[in-house]
Amino acid sequence: MSDRFALTGARIFDGADWHDNAALVVKGDAVEAILPEGAVPSGVPAVETGGGLLVPGFVDIQVNGGGGVMLNDHPDVASIETICRAHAPFGTTALLVTLITDTPAITAAAIAAGAEATRQKAPGFLGLHLEGPHLSIARKGAHDPALIRPMADADQAALIAARKELPVLLTTVAPESVEPSRVAALAKAGVVVSLGHSDTDYATASAFAEAGATVVTHLFNAMSQIGNREPGLAGAAIDTGGLYAGIIADGIHVHPATMILALRGKQGPGKIVLVTDAMATIGTDMTSFTLNGRTIYRKDGSLRLADGTLAGADLDMISAVRFVHRVVGLDLDEALRMASLYPAEAISQAHRLGRFANGTAADIVGLSNDLDVRNVWIGGKKVFGA
Repeated sequence: MSDRFALTGARIFDGADWHDNAALVVKGDAVEAILPEGAVPSGVPAVETGGGLLVPGFVDIQVNGGGGVMLNDHPDVASIETICRAHAPFGTTALLVTLITDTPAITAAAIAAGAEATRQKAPGFLGLHLEGPHLSIARKGAHDPALIRPMADADQAALIAARKELPVLLTTVAPESVEPSRVAALAKAGVVVSLGHSDTDYATASAFAEAGATVVTHLFNAMSQIGNREPGLAGAAIDTGGLYAGIIADGIHVHPATMILALRGKQGPGKIVLVTDAMATIGTDMTSFTLNGRTIYRKDGSLRLADGTLAGADLDMISAVRFVHRVVGLDLDEALRMASLYPAEAISQAHRLGRFANGTAADIVGLSNDLDVRNVWIGGKKVFGA
């Protein structure tokens, strides 16, 4: 295909508005313009999409695995590439590959792999999300309690050093294991700090937001809940304007009515964003896998340890979009923003991701009118579809 082409025949959503009878012009790895179909310059090849929708590629800030691979088991570039490829057919064009709490050696290997994947420009790789090990054992979820520990000087230094080698580095921490001064230092260095796996109270969560935390990990899961006298971390996530919050929209992790309440109550400018918290199962028919030596079972749409504890999600991003649109009842454009623009904003990448404008990444998803993924482009190159 030419370095410059125009996608035609579909409704185009630019992240804010819909365009009918328009063409999405791509040049190289970037969007050039949205033009009326009759205004496409002569000599620019037209690629007919056959109808449907063209929307900005989905951005997932919490992806533990896919294609049969977990980053924890194989912290290398090949695994990162496999995970990114596994999620592309579901519309995810940029993702943070996530390492669940592990040993210092595995964490170091994952950071080294992320740095190398960045140098190799692995398609779809946006950076790393280190979920732990500085969490609360009281809200450990599926994380191995033997590996959870407080943040030390060496950990802080390693995160700051890693940020210099990665486009995006997000880390989930609990106030129980990290001092506010460390959060401030990390944020100053450009690390995105997320609060999660914590039993902290509202006042402490608010103080950590003031110190520099800007995200909350999987809202309502593995955290202190909203009570009549203590709003907890969940309440702080909704009430604090500077916090974005990920949410797992599979109907298992959070009840639709609870999602509606959170969406209605969320104070901005921070938004609630869709995350998959996906594991190795995505894109496969596997029925079980292991994490830190423990078996996780896939059954009835969920992933659980033997004791029934939820362990990530058996969820892809287009399914999450359909859920919040069809079940929760959000307008389609808002559902799409929750999967693209808002997560890009949460990690300071909205200048190039989550929308279509001159110079933004040509990360494009072609959907049918029934919201099935038909085509996917990353950086102007088709990675999925006929």
